Amino acid sequence: MLDPSLLAARPDLVLDDATIPELPHHYRGKVRDNYDLPDGRRIIIATDRLSAFDRNIAAIPCKGQVLTQTARFWFDATRGICPNHVIEYPDPNVLVCRRLDIMPVEIVVRDYLAGTTGTSIWSMYKTGRREMYGHRFPDGLRENQKLPQIILTPTTKAGDGEHDAPITPDEIVARGLLTAAQWEEVSRIALLLFARGREIAASRGLILVDTKYEFGLDRGGRIILADEIHTPDSSRYWFAATYPARFAAGEPPDAFDKDVLRRWVAARCDPYHDDIPPIPPLVIGETAAVYIDAYERITGETFTLPPPGQKVLDRIRANLAAYFP
Repeated sequence: MLDPSLLAARPDLVLDDATIPELPHHYRGKVRDNYDLPDGRRIIIATDRLSAFDRNIAAIPCKGQVLTQTARFWFDATRGICPNHVIEYPDPNVLVCRRLDIMPVEIVVRDYLAGTTGTSIWSMYKTGRREMYGHRFPDGLRENQKLPQIILTPTTKAGDGEHDAPITPDEIVARGLLTAAQWEEVSRIALLLFARGREIAASRGLILVDTKYEFGLDRGGRIILADEIHTPDSSRYWFAATYPARFAAGEPPDAFDKDVLRRWVAARCDPYHDDIPPIPPLVIGETAAVYIDAYERITGETFTLPPPGQKVLDRIRANLAAYFP
């Protein structure tokens, strides 16, 4: 793992804002800056902003590059299963893609009884629920246990200020969110993508526990994979070597600890209501090191730090000059 102090000492690695006035139709999301070109292409710049507690709390060096390049690895590895929205990568932080009509549901695939959010099956299971997402679960399952079979647990796509909500396949079709044929096809694709992800993750000593996929439709009605795929932000990974012993002992599995920064903040304030205290550079560096370690373990490739002396935004502007009007 890279030395966190080295990462903390490189403010030139941080991309907090990706505003480029020369590019049209700017939309600033939580962690990405988007620009829609007149010809139907979209430029997506992954910044280093980290969103937690319903707000951006920090910028993590190289996070945007890690997520873009991890997704690139998986887009390349799965293009034979499903076409994706990628056109090209003009910069390590940048994706140029096709604009799609995004499906109004997210497809979550799960292989283990895990999770802490309100839409996770473990959160609902431990309160006594046994019917979830159209599936029936037996009594006696334990947290982090492998499920009898891989399942789909779709959710609605929340608007600003709202939260994703569980939904069953029957409800998806009944509400007209997708046709029955679209649901059948997107389910088939999601399971194939997950199977490919599990296979590659296993070869890296990792367990792909669960993940979410976002799909869209092109003008011809084809289902296209969008957003990101199998990144450490969209997927849960555990370390395979220690999982059996830790599960037997009732201990949480070893995983990429991306919550270093969140725990530091939560221990010092109410992050939903208080001002966030100044975060020490070393905590930022430790979080960056985890993201880079995740990239290297997932892809099997070595992450090379950008050379010093050039700000990330300056590099991106130079690489996107061809897109300026």
